[in-house]
Amino acid sequence: MQIKKVMEETFIEKELQWLADVIIARMKIYFNQECQVSDIHQISPTPINDPDNQYAYFLKVHNMNFEDRVLLMLAWIPYLKPQLFDCFQVKNSDTGLRFSEFGCIENSKDGSIQPTLATALFILAGDDINSRIELAAYFTRHPFFASSLFFHKDESSGPSFSNWIISASQEYLDRLIFNRNFIPDDFSTFPATHISTSRTWDELVLDKTTMQQIEEIKIWVKYGNEIREKWMLNEKLKPGYRALFYGPSGCGKTFTASLLGKATGKEVYCIDLSMVVSKYIGETEKNLSKVFEIAEDKDWILFFDEADALFGKRTGLKDAHDRYANQEVAYLLQRIENYRGLVILSTNLKSNMDDAFARRFQSMVRFSLPNAEQRERLWRETFSPKTQFAPSVDIKMISTKYELTGGSILNVVQYCSILSMSRGEEIIRNEDILEGIRREFMKEGKIMG
Repeated sequence: MQIKKVMEETFIEKELQWLADVIIARMKIYFNQECQVSDIHQISPTPINDPDNQYAYFLKVHNMNFEDRVLLMLAWIPYLKPQLFDCFQVKNSDTGLRFSEFGCIENSKDGSIQPTLATALFILAGDDINSRIELAAYFTRHPFFASSLFFHKDESSGPSFSNWIISASQEYLDRLIFNRNFIPDDFSTFPATHISTSRTWDELVLDKTTMQQIEEIKIWVKYGNEIREKWMLNEKLKPGYRALFYGPSGCGKTFTASLLGKATGKEVYCIDLSMVVSKYIGETEKNLSKVFEIAEDKDWILFFDEADALFGKRTGLKDAHDRYANQEVAYLLQRIENYRGLVILSTNLKSNMDDAFARRFQSMVRFSLPNAEQRERLWRETFSPKTQFAPSVDIKMISTKYELTGGSILNVVQYCSILSMSRGEEIIRNEDILEGIRREFMKEGKIMG
């Protein structure tokens, strides 16, 4: 691990030095000073010969050329080597101001310099107008750079490429510089919660058929791309996988999604549909678009909990809102089918799901209420091994008599543990368990027999 870190830092340092050489050469050429090269393109960038390096791999995958690498590297200078921009602080002796062609923005708070598209155009083209036009057209239509994840436009100023501030997103900073998984923390742009678990498959209590279906999903997530490539099924099979989890709340649907992420080494995000579904025409589609655009190339597992709020059956078409709701479903069908990763939709009732949508699932997994034997296992495995049952506790009888989900059993265990701790003991009493069960029944409007 340490060796890999050193290798990555070395590549970044070489790329930084290359950019420094390019900037120095541009300044000398621009001000007609003696320079070892007549064209900055004579300064070769760092060779991409380390396939294990995240930054080098990114450059290779995106086929980054000389100009691309200059622009990309400018994004990291404020973080890694801000002194590289000191040369752009020089002032014009005639005006007493910084040279406007340098295009940098000065931070009024700390005086730091932030590069803009105009900065990149100056470094790459100097005052060659035709080259600047070509490069501006190229970057503003570039499949990678021309996005809000790289440029931030300062709308408060007049029209100028100096307003196109180079400010790579936290996502790229995490992935390329910090070499860590990107986890969104802005709920307004990505309405989802990152979910994970430290628990194991041994703790998941499901029937044999359900476990077999889950295993099939796990295998496809691990080997699906390999199957498509090696067996030449690319044209016949889409790269992603769609699964429906249905059954009562508390039966392990979210837990299973977390375990799938853990087993396959993929991040799992639970989409908050309350942040996605909107009463305003067009807003739901726009919110869904944000979700898929951000997740598109991350290979994340997307988990839509209580999905019938968005994908449920539609009754009669009464007005324009109903017709547009059906358009949203059609739009979502297309986005999910084109998503390259695993999408899991969860619902309490399979019958709630739109039939047109259900046909798109490769797998429909039923999560049933645990039977008496499974409930007994859940009771015994959920309580802490540091506690002990009072003589009056009959776990087998409780498991047989009271039908509870794994989630409800967990709530009862928590309730009993709190009471036991408050008494300063490690004994679980029968009356506490029964009171916890009564509380769970009350939540569902049931009367405890």
